[in-house]
This record gives sequence, structure tokens and C-alpha cells, in this order.
Amino acid sequence: MASILTVNLAQPRRNPDKPELSTGIDKHPTPDPVEVRAPGPRKGGLGSGLVGDLIGNSKFHGGDDQAVYAYAREDLDVWETELQRELANGTFGENFTTTGVDVTGARIGERWHVGSDGLVLEVTSPRTPCRTFAKWLSIRGWMKTFTTAATPGAYLRVIEPGTVRAGDEVVVASRPDHDITVAVVFRAIMGEPELLPRLLSADALPEKIKRLAHKRT
Repeated sequence: MASILTVNLAQPRRNPDKPELSTGIDKHPTPDPVEVRAPGPRKGGLGSGLVGDLIGNSKFHGGDDQAVYAYAREDLDVWETELQRELANGTFGENFTTTGVDVTGARIGERWHVGSDGLVLEVTSPRTPCRTFAKWLSIRGWMKTFTTAATPGAYLRVIEPGTVRAGDEVVVASRPDHDITVAVVFRAIMGEPELLPRLLSADALPEKIKRLAHKRT
């Protein structure tokens, strides 16, 4: 069964890249049910889509298009082998650690029904690596390594609010008929710009990525 293995919330700490800022990248599983709602705009909104979570740098993170970040436990397991270190759920800063979900292969605009409380999420875009992520893991060359692997996980927006808890089932309720996946978008914006025009068939993309794609048409 495709499901949420753990729901992870931030334990605020000083940003390892910018000590004057806090960061919410250090996330840990919670046993409690968590309310999920649309956080509003990136600047001036609530930040994360999960009540009790933290977005430290609202210039680049959070807001409606990045309300929830999901990463597959299966991909974390691959990284554990490659990096030869333990990676607990939440280590990559993900809100949802999933199992049985093809997160990186999800299509932009794909909708997930999560749990039994009416929560509906929509896949919007891949996560792109930043300096905070690299500093947090303390791995030399991490941004290049992460980019080459091209398993970035997915950001989701909240279509219908609800409550989520560990063990909730994930059902792909609808899937667009285009072929633009999270992986394709990641490749397009991280080093294969010739793919950018293809992205315009995915209406659910954030406007920032659409503008980037339009520049290549």
C-alpha cells in the first residue's frame, strides 16, 4: 500500500549557511495528527502547509506551491548505501516520508488523496538543492551529487485541507495526460534547458517555472 510512513515537523535551529537565520530543515517524525492547509503566498503567508512546521527562509521556500515536501523512503535507502550513513526519516527536510509512492516519477498536476480526512494535494515541482541543504548534510560536493542522481522528491500544493498522520494511505486520484514528471522538470531546470519548452504542457507548474520555460520558446 502506498502510504505516509512518517509526518515530519521542524525542530528550529540556526541555519548552517546563514547563522543569522533559523532553518526548518531539521525535521523529525511526530506521532500526532497534523493539520495541513494552504499557507498562502511565500512572502507574508504562513510558510509551511503543515501546522507546527517552520519555513526559515521565505525568500526561497514555502508558500502555496511548496506547501508540502515529500520524499520516498526508497530513495533515502539508496542514499544510505551510497553515502554509507544512516538517514532517518526527515533528514532531507521532507514533511512526508513516503513508502510505495513514485514521488519523483509523479506527473505535475497529479492529485493525491491522503488519509481519510479529505486531504487532497497536487504535485507542483521538484525540490532543487540549496546551500543550506548541503551545509546541513556536511557532504562535500553534495549539490552536484544530488543533481546528478535526479531523485529530488516533490513539492505539493493543498487543494483540500485536512489532517494527516503516519500510516495514512496515499491514493493517486487523478493524473494529467501529459508526460511531464517531477524528474523531467528537475532535469530541465538543473542542466538540460532544451527540455524547458516541453514543460509548458503542465498547467499546474508554479508560475516561476512557467516563465523560465517561456523564455526558451
